[in-house]
Amino acid sequence: MKKPKGGCRCGQLRYEVEADKLPKTYACHCLDCQTWSGSAFSQNALVKTNAFAATGETARFELAGGSGFVSYQSACPKCFTRVFNTNSARPGLVGIRAGTFDESNKLELVAHIWTNRSQRGLRLDPETSCWQEGAPAEVLFSLLDLPMPS
Repeated sequence: MKKPKGGCRCGQLRYEVEADKLPKTYACHCLDCQTWSGSAFSQNALVKTNAFAATGETARFELAGGSGFVSYQSACPKCFTRVFNTNSARPGLVGIRAGTFDESNKLELVAHIWTNRSQRGLRLDPETSCWQEGAPAEVLFSLLDLPMPS
């Protein structure tokens, strides 16, 4: 398979992941992710920072959380697609919005988190791991085939 690639709606902001397959993804149903995505949940992939390369101009938004960690959201300043983010709580990792992959229809969803905030009527696959709130980090990282960040 070719390297996973993706980008914004207008094509101005593009990225490539140094990998031989698409990364596994998880869905977050928290209220923040619902607001950020404008939908019922946010589907994300985590990749190592050194395996991620973006080209094009980005608009960046910093958001400090109540826990003291800072999230840095990167979007296309032309079409406003939110493409990726980093977070001081997860050093060395980039979170990619799953829908921005060129082959997003081929992604594997391995977990749902914060399902206690799920939209009514949404039915989750009983075969997919689910947590009412956040998943234990070591379990989520294992499902995503990632080492625990240090």
